[in-house]
Amino acid sequence: MTDTMTVPEVLAELEALEDPKFRAANEKRGDDHGINLSKMRALAKQVKTNHALGKELWATGETAPRLLALLISKPREFSADELDAMLRETRAPKVNEWFVSYIAKKSPLAEEMRQRWFGDADPTVSAAAWSLTSERVVKKPEGLDLEHLLDLIERDMKDAPTRPQWAMNETLANIGIRNPDLRPRALAIGNELQVLADYPTAAGCISPFAPIWITEMSKRLDR
Repeated sequence: MTDTMTVPEVLAELEALEDPKFRAANEKRGDDHGINLSKMRALAKQVKTNHALGKELWATGETAPRLLALLISKPREFSADELDAMLRETRAPKVNEWFVSYIAKKSPLAEEMRQRWFGDADPTVSAAAWSLTSERVVKKPEGLDLEHLLDLIERDMKDAPTRPQWAMNETLANIGIRNPDLRPRALAIGNELQVLADYPTAAGCISPFAPIWITEMSKRLDR
């Protein structure tokens, strides 16, 4: 395979990867495709980076082609308006996750988009803003008003829709983990709101409940 593959050829490859068992499992999570994601990544390596093809695959509106599109596209090639339009179409959970992780966070427009999306009425959009904020808390916190972010989290996280709630919770945890001076307040907010306190956590994994997350990760950083 080369980067000259056509959309019909790629769609045929995706169709060949369809597995009813994977579709059944994915659909339980809201993802309407039946492809093993390891095989999806292997296909992306064969197709190679091809931004034009990625845009054509995205335009199909179908989940599997869009997932592949996110793997072969160039984040820096998308304009702000294209990023905004794409985000608002990412309803399938895995498409949303990959768009934020592989495109929005890697775009040179990430900070511009974070500010543009912050406070948007669409939960999918506001969640992306909080995910980008969490990323910045970890990698480039200079200039962020962390106290104000904690104010917003304390006010809004309890009743937020699922996607922004998860992203706000991640931001809360990262503020507490990375900032010892703000850790007591982050812990207090987490304990007060009890968001994800009862979330089932597999053995060996850290609970997403912010007080546990903060405590465990800060121990590792403070060693």
